[in-house]
Amino acid sequence: MKEVIQNLLKNRLEELLKDRVIETLPIEIRVDHSKDKTQGDFATNIAMVLSKQAKSSPRDLAAKIIEGMAQSDAVKKIEIAGPGFINFFLSADANFKIIEEILEAGSHFGLSKFGADTRILLEFVSANPTGPLHVGHGRGAAYGATVANLLRSQGYSVDCEYYVNDAGRQMDILAVSVYLRYINSTIFPVNGYQGSYILDIAKQIKDLPEVNIFKNVSPDETEGGDKEKHIDDLISNCKELLGNEYLRLHDFACNQILQDIRKDLEEFHVVFEKWFSEKSLETNQLAPKIIDKLKQSDDIYEKNGALWFNTEKYGDEKDRVVVRENGLHTYFASDIAYHYEKYSRGYDEIINIWGADHHGYIPRVKASISSLGLNPEKLKVLLVQFANLYRDGKQVQMSTRSGSFVTLRELREEVGNDAARFFYVLRKSEQHMDFDLDLAKSKTNDNPVFYIQYAHARICSVMKQSNSQFGEIDFNCDLSVLTHEHEDKLIKELNRYQEILKNSARDYEPHVLAYYLKDLAGNFHSYYNSCEFITEDVHIRNARLTLISAVKQIIFNGLSILGVSAPESM
Repeated sequence: MKEVIQNLLKNRLEELLKDRVIETLPIEIRVDHSKDKTQGDFATNIAMVLSKQAKSSPRDLAAKIIEGMAQSDAVKKIEIAGPGFINFFLSADANFKIIEEILEAGSHFGLSKFGADTRILLEFVSANPTGPLHVGHGRGAAYGATVANLLRSQGYSVDCEYYVNDAGRQMDILAVSVYLRYINSTIFPVNGYQGSYILDIAKQIKDLPEVNIFKNVSPDETEGGDKEKHIDDLISNCKELLGNEYLRLHDFACNQILQDIRKDLEEFHVVFEKWFSEKSLETNQLAPKIIDKLKQSDDIYEKNGALWFNTEKYGDEKDRVVVRENGLHTYFASDIAYHYEKYSRGYDEIINIWGADHHGYIPRVKASISSLGLNPEKLKVLLVQFANLYRDGKQVQMSTRSGSFVTLRELREEVGNDAARFFYVLRKSEQHMDFDLDLAKSKTNDNPVFYIQYAHARICSVMKQSNSQFGEIDFNCDLSVLTHEHEDKLIKELNRYQEILKNSARDYEPHVLAYYLKDLAGNFHSYYNSCEFITEDVHIRNARLTLISAVKQIIFNGLSILGVSAPESM
């Protein structure tokens, strides 16, 4: 119905343009659902938007718009409200039409081809393969997968990608940590990876030579030394003394953790089209090539034996090192190369989902894109805040390096995939999130995912009971008997679904859809408690069952996009 109203307005505005009442047509004719029933079903502020160029008050222009507008069977009444809003009241038949459309389209209802000509590369999670995914990664995984579902629902072509940081210092620290467990060393660096998973990996390794990698190593922090130099010395010794066997150790540790990450994500219904290896940038010598390319733009300069990128020129807070004094490329250099490679694939949009702690990293990445002569506006970075876990009202303390953290797998086993997926997207991604484990496990109406799923299961139960008692339902029934206040609310909610879905996709905001489903479920539960569905009156029975069948379909469709199941019994 929104499109019908927009077309009526567009046609009328074209007439006013022809009559020189207005000077130009608006880029967009905004039509919104009215929250208050007394203000109609839809409203537009178009008269306020155009009043200045029309040299008229918004209310006077609104009157001119309404005066010559074509008639439509879908619109029962049009009114001017407030400073110049135009409110549209739909006819009963127009409102009821949404029920027919939902039942006819089924699981396809709400899908559109709005973004059909746009290819998007969506990168998310991309956690270092130095340990299992923890609850913080879980939020990024749920958010990224749901954003992909939302975009695909609106016709966008989306490829999901995981950037595997399988090169660099953190992976060397992992290898050394595993090796020390392998040789059962009584000495362990304070900044090594200390989780029990390290020991599990070490137990699977066979036939590695046992060497003393502590020879000529600087003292650790516990001995008054520098912990970073201590671990770097251990890495250097491990590489030198193990020789080619070090690569086997390194790759085995990385692959074991990566396999676990893949399994965890697949069980969480998070699927990636591509896993991009950072090591491939080294193999293809892409980072050095990109540094050479940047030199041509005069954005690279030498200082103290290192190469610096003039990112401050592009709005970053300071310049950044891309090649260290020892000739090794920094992580930033690899990231520049990776983004250059992304751009080379021809996507229309590139979206990165990063942890909120990477906020300061955005200007320097966009600076490198600009310096390479590429369009930085093609890159969109969405930020996800960390998730804090609460049990029995107390925050669960976590530390990744020490190994004292709750893994995504442990969370899923405790609360289930559905609760985890739903709770993770229930708040705006850049807002802090407190994950209440006790609430997520509860079977009460306070638990939003239970509340929504219970509405779906309730409708399934009602339909089953009706079929058993009266046989098949006539969905081609007279809906004009739906005059109850709760029925009107439900129909208005059903009419909002397509717009909610489109806006959630456009703004990358799954929480908007989650809250819509919660409201829809709440309206249904109120209806369930106020009205009888399986009544002897066949007309009322068929109409009400038809209405709640449409509600059931929308709950199913919405939960599917959120990656949550819609059980038929609970």
